[in-house]
Amino acid sequence: MKLGISIVGDIARIMEAETRAGQKAVTIAMREAGTGLKSAWRGQITGAGLGSRLARTIRSEQYPKGRPSLNAAALVWSKAPVIVGAHDSGPLIRSKNGFWLAIPMPTAGKSSRGGRITPGAWERRTGLRLRFVYRRTGPSLLVADNIRVSKTGRVRENITRHKDGRVSSRLQGRATAVIFLLVPQVKLPKRLDLARDARAVENALPRMIVANWGET
Repeated sequence: MKLGISIVGDIARIMEAETRAGQKAVTIAMREAGTGLKSAWRGQITGAGLGSRLARTIRSEQYPKGRPSLNAAALVWSKAPVIVGAHDSGPLIRSKNGFWLAIPMPTAGKSSRGGRITPGAWERRTGLRLRFVYRRTGPSLLVADNIRVSKTGRVRENITRHKDGRVSSRLQGRATAVIFLLVPQVKLPKRLDLARDARAVENALPRMIVANWGET
């Protein structure tokens, strides 16, 4: 028995059309993969209670831009890689100088930019001096003496700012409040698993390419 094969049509045109279909399929699949991974990572971040602001730092981009390609690629990244990476890996954090990490209590309030405040910045802002309290068990403390805590739970300033620019101190009360906890190190809990979503998208990519590869 003899078998024969014949090609109907122009082989060059058929291959050219198939190449265009492949370029389109890969490009669409990579765009969907990048968008899907971005959405998955953002969902992980908000689901972990880290807030929508941090979630919005996850961005995606596709290459090459403006044209289909068999070598299309998608990049997904964070504009806050240190913060996101820390929650993804759960690192052990130590002080740079080998001493203490100062963890602000609610009485410390926020910095002028709305973030965590340091002991030095707290003293400059309030005009108060912090006192070190060593504890053999549990974290040591930085406390403020002779202060008064406001209704919102924060220490009131111990300085008066005059119109002529002078600054004078005033005694606010007789209470002692804990302003900072001092610890040698902190283990940040792992709250994200970004690699899990990346693997899921990677495994689904071949199916996505096939699904977008139309007949020519």
